[in-house]
Amino acid sequence: MTLLLASVTGRQEAEIALEHGADIVDLKDASKGALGGLPADAIRETARAVGGRRLVSAAAGDLPMQPDMVAAAVRIIAETGVDYVKVGLFPGPRRPDCVRALSDLARSTKIVGVMFADCEPDLSLVSLMAECGFAGVMLDTANKRAGRLLDHIDMAVLKDLLARCRANALLAGLAGSLEVPDIPRLLLLGPDFLGFRGALCVGHDRTARIDPASVRMVRELIPCDPRGQGGASDTDKADYRLLAARGYSQGQDPATDRVFVHDFVMPVRIGAYAREREKPQDVRFNIDVTIKRPNHAAEDIRDIFSYDVITDAIRIVVANEHIPLVETLAERVAALILGHSRVTSVTVRVEKLEVGPGSVGVEIKRDRQVEVAKVYQLYPAAAGDTRPGGTE
Repeated sequence: MTLLLASVTGRQEAEIALEHGADIVDLKDASKGALGGLPADAIRETARAVGGRRLVSAAAGDLPMQPDMVAAAVRIIAETGVDYVKVGLFPGPRRPDCVRALSDLARSTKIVGVMFADCEPDLSLVSLMAECGFAGVMLDTANKRAGRLLDHIDMAVLKDLLARCRANALLAGLAGSLEVPDIPRLLLLGPDFLGFRGALCVGHDRTARIDPASVRMVRELIPCDPRGQGGASDTDKADYRLLAARGYSQGQDPATDRVFVHDFVMPVRIGAYAREREKPQDVRFNIDVTIKRPNHAAEDIRDIFSYDVITDAIRIVVANEHIPLVETLAERVAALILGHSRVTSVTVRVEKLEVGPGSVGVEIKRDRQVEVAKVYQLYPAAAGDTRPGGTE
């Protein structure tokens, strides 16, 4: 499961984020860059005001990669009483030294190392951060005017990052000018948290004030995680419009719609023969997904199932791995799509296009009530598995 991290500028915005379901209140000055730091007194005041109702994190600022300076800044923020301190790891020859300089502090402070998709992220640093006692890793963007996270990095690399974090028992978070349509796509990967600022603000301007309606929309698109303390027990505040969109009804089977991706061709490492391991070959996908229909006309992203979820599921499954059988490929894609709460069934047709004059392949149909339990066996990342030392 995935937590909602809401970046706020102080106590007033923190209260809005809390009221509307944020799991982590993240303190930073949005006008001063990706990880603009707030005064320690302001962080301390907000942490006290939150008073344990939610987790609190704070940015140490956009700092030059000078180990002594980074360690001193993290120490100051740690003394404010926040649960996590976020430290930016920018490109440069001393970046690994900055990680090592925090190893002593990491024994008593939960540190999250932040790399930037638009500033030469080095995934090999994940293991170093684990060795130095960090609590987690986050991938963000440094230049908020140069596009979203997914404009700079593809799903395969994100999958690799999260796999490295899991292998090292580190929390993994994703942020970077994320927009509402990005949420269902990134949930496929099962990150521990998704971070937002601009998407929560009036006019999507990250320097503007937090907008309650925008916070609610983001909250409603991220299923409540029991590790967070927000929203899971607020049954008296249930949004029945959202429940209807997710296919719940009073005593009757919901109507369904069909979302499809046809003739989607991409190179895949697939095949049982030795020669097929030498290079990828083109594979065509035709996928039809039956979804629960809301009981009203679609009004916004909460009411739809995006075809991006289908194409992303394909990219995630085929990334960096040789798959011997088309049947296995079809099963993994079907299982990942069935993990979405609104999907009732999926038909997956997979065709290898380079075997002969025609195409060969397999078509399978899987129903949610029979097959959804296999999602975590076929593709564990879809579970957003709970790791040791999780958020608490």
